[in-house]
Formats: sequence, C-alpha cells, structure tokens
Amino acid sequence: MRTTELADYVAVQDYLFGLKAGGPKFGLDRMRGFSEALGHPERTVPVIHLAGTNGKGSVAAMLDAIFQAAGWRTGLYTSPHLVKLGERVQVNRQILSEAEITAYTRELRPVAERLGRFDAGDHPSFFEFMTAMAFLQFARRRCDISLVEVGLGGRLDATNVVQPEIAVITSIGLDHCEYLGDTLEKIAAEKAGIIKPGRPVVLGRMPAVAEKVIRDIAAGCASRVVSVGEVFGEKLNNCPRTNLEGEYQRWNAATAALVARTLPPSWRLDDGVVARGLQQASWPGRWQRLRLADGRLLVLDSSHNPEGAQVLDQNLEKLTAETGRAPVVITGALGVDRARALLETIGRHAREIYFTVPKQSRACSFEELESLVPAGFAGRTHRAEVAGIFPAPQACAAGGPDDVIVVTGSIYLIGEALACLEPQRGAGEGRLQDF
Repeated sequence: MRTTELADYVAVQDYLFGLKAGGPKFGLDRMRGFSEALGHPERTVPVIHLAGTNGKGSVAAMLDAIFQAAGWRTGLYTSPHLVKLGERVQVNRQILSEAEITAYTRELRPVAERLGRFDAGDHPSFFEFMTAMAFLQFARRRCDISLVEVGLGGRLDATNVVQPEIAVITSIGLDHCEYLGDTLEKIAAEKAGIIKPGRPVVLGRMPAVAEKVIRDIAAGCASRVVSVGEVFGEKLNNCPRTNLEGEYQRWNAATAALVARTLPPSWRLDDGVVARGLQQASWPGRWQRLRLADGRLLVLDSSHNPEGAQVLDQNLEKLTAETGRAPVVITGALGVDRARALLETIGRHAREIYFTVPKQSRACSFEELESLVPAGFAGRTHRAEVAGIFPAPQACAAGGPDDVIVVTGSIYLIGEALACLEPQRGAGEGRLQDF
C-alpha cells in the first residue's frame, strides 16, 4: 500500500476528488464485489433503506432521533454533505473524523485497485468508497440500526446491496430526469428498486400514479405496503408534530412514525419514544432559522427541485405574514429546470434577489439565473459571491437593518453559506460535494 501518497488528509481529499472526477457510476456489480472483498459489513447491522425525491434525509434524521430516544446506537448515511465530508457518515450524530476518513481510504484503496486491476471500469467510484466507509464504520462501532439514504434513484444505487428491515420511499417528483426518466411512473419504478422480497415498504405522500407503480412492484416481491395516506389520511392535523419547521415536515414525521410502527415490538419504539424523538430531530439547512450578530433573522432552506419549490412557496408566504416584511432572498441553483421553478416562487415573495453561483460544475450562471426572473418581479436583483455576502461569522452584507434574509436553492449553496456563518464547522469541502 502506497501510504506515502496518502500521507495526510489533504492527500486523501485529492485522491477521493480524483475518484469523483470520473463522474457517477451506476449498477450494483462493483459495490457487490467491493462489499464481498470487505467481508460484507453491510450485513452486520440492521438497515432502514430510504429513497425518495424529497424528504428522505429529513425522515432519516427523524428516525435517527427516534432510535436514539429508545436507547439504540445509530448509524446515519446521507449525501451530499453540507460542509464536511464526514457529515455523510455519522454514529449517534458524530461525524466521521478526518483521521477516520484517512484511515479508511488507506484501507480501501488497495482493495479497490485490486478489483480494478484488469478493467478501470471495475474500480469503485467515489460514492462507492463513501458507502463502504459507512458500512465499515457502522459495523465496527457496533451500531444497533443504520439509516441508509439512497444517493440517486434506488435500483442501481450503490446502497442497494443492503437487505433492509424496511424500505422507505418518502416522495416522488420530477428530478434527476436525465438519470431516472422523464415521468413520475419511470422515476417511481427506479425508486421502488430498493424493495426486497418479503420486506415491508413504507410510503410517504406521493401522486397516485407513482404510488400505483410502487405497489405493483411491491406485490411482485410479496412485500407488505403501508402508506401515510392510509394511516394518517389527508389532514395535516392527523400527523405527528416535530421540531423541524414547515408543513411538509409534519408529513415526513408521519412517515418516520409509520416506520417505527412497522418494526417489531422488540425495537421498543412506542408512541412516547416516537414523540420524544420527533422533538429532538436535527437536520440543518431545511428551513433552519439563525440569528445574525445584528439580530436579524436568517433562514437557510435547501429547495433544489420543482417539488421543493412548491413547499418553499408556502413557507415564504407564511414568513412574510409572520414578519410583516417581504424577505431578501439569496439563491443559486444547479440546472435551468430547477432554477426556473425556484425563481417563479421567489419572484412572488422576495423584495430583492441576490444571485450566486455555487462552486459546482453544474451550477447556473448569473446570466441563466437573470433570464429566469419572472416578468412581473419589481424588485432589484444583484450578482454576488457567497464570501462577499457572508464576510464574517454570523454576518450578512445583504439587505438592510430590518430585513429578513432567506438563503435558498441548491444544497451546495446552503453548505457554502454555513461554512462562512459557522466556521467552527471547519473548512468547507465543496469539491467533494456533488454526487
């Protein structure tokens, strides 16, 4: 093993970035071979497997809190990270340290090189490296349960080597169409690829056409399906409460509670434990309220696709009613289709808009963002860099002394803002965010 080439965390970052630069790789054969070479650590810890267009991260975080409230040691695997790479792999919400990432990369590299020695296409990808780290960490830390979020899609995602206790599909919307298909039915079929024979399936709220596809696939696997609609109905007041803000989080809370109900009684997830966990959930960047040093309210909210833009519309309307003032909005997006839906929403509520370009290759340019401003928008627009908008911890240069600030759009923008606002999180690792 050439440890001299991975002498420190900087070298490890460079190595992992080299893997990421090869782009995403879909299919399960590489991950199956990788897992087998590592002794199948994914089989050591029970898994809840989560897919969905929106909500899967929030539901995973809620379940993590519920299991911890019951006294269990939890593993949480999500992507992408906001600031630090280690956020993707957490045990009892403690992120993977730089030292642990370094050690795992040194351990995994020779295995990966052996697998790819005859064909470079067989070498595990960046996401497969991170997935392997998660499986190893959860096994070695002797987690009682792991919450594993799909990276993209489901059927061909690297995480789909697991045999879950329950498969969870939180929502279905039009996103990542270039990979998953251009209809709700096609996307639903890809997400439903995480369903395993005889294992229960929990469904969040979703369009009827998508739910039918998933139910048909589940029937073919002899898997029992339970849904939020069946159990909680269509009235929000029937859903459990959570400390995470926004109506959509009530529906996510219902999904998490339904997962808890579906597990056997031996997991000790009674209604009291569920309620306590839902009030202790933490998921940064989802309508997260912060107070700036000057006392102004700042909200961070990842809203990166059309379904998310609908939720943002509701939240901005409520925020304006609550504060009596139209917000100043800072935004950036990856992809014109996402940006179009986002700006249609922002244009209905914002007093001013600051455009930024997240440091990702797929980010929309200033020109693209400006071209999508609704014709009826009467406010001012600005071009800005994130570091200029957030020049110091808890400081924001946008807006006036009485303004409410909302940062919304790409999750990568949220991460860049958090790195400036909360430097205690450590230096941002933006180049390792995408995929």
